[in-house]
Amino acid sequence: MQEQENQQTEQAATDNAATQAAAEKDVAGATETIVTGDTPHEVIEDSAKRIAELEAKVAELHDAFMRAKADGENIRRRAQDDIAKAHKFAIEGFAEAMVPVKDSLEMALKVETPSVESLKEGVDITLKQLVAAFEKNRLQEVNPAQGDKLDPMKHQAISMVPAEQESNTVVSVLQKGYTIADRLLRPALVTVAQGK
Repeated sequence: MQEQENQQTEQAATDNAATQAAAEKDVAGATETIVTGDTPHEVIEDSAKRIAELEAKVAELHDAFMRAKADGENIRRRAQDDIAKAHKFAIEGFAEAMVPVKDSLEMALKVETPSVESLKEGVDITLKQLVAAFEKNRLQEVNPAQGDKLDPMKHQAISMVPAEQESNTVVSVLQKGYTIADRLLRPALVTVAQGK
């Protein structure tokens, strides 16, 4: 949108420069007429015509400039409205994906006498819905395996423990981390191996 506004402004400036050059040419022509020796009355008449033509061109350029300016303002205003709507409804997709998870949890609470197996099955289905919602919205787990090198950009070391593995490698994951669209949302909390 900004590029379109810039192109319109550049086009108006180019048109203005071309019209100004034409106006200067017309003024030069009027000067030549005066030098050629026409009668004062003819010179005044020609000058009045040229002035009227130049005033018409100026009015036309002013009108074109004002229209381009108004178009630019409209584009800027529309872009601001689009940005405001995008901010307001940015979470809409994630919310749509989370509604079925909430529905499943509410249905599980309505069961009068749930068995352990039915509760486990319901939780498993709800977890699958939640994982699908996360994947749909590019929310990925950060869950390093034992022995992975500590990555301070994705992992947060809680403690160092003696272990039979290379130092500064992950021994265990205390809490998974998450990224959203390659941006860290929460680091994985891990314990790491001490140096031997």
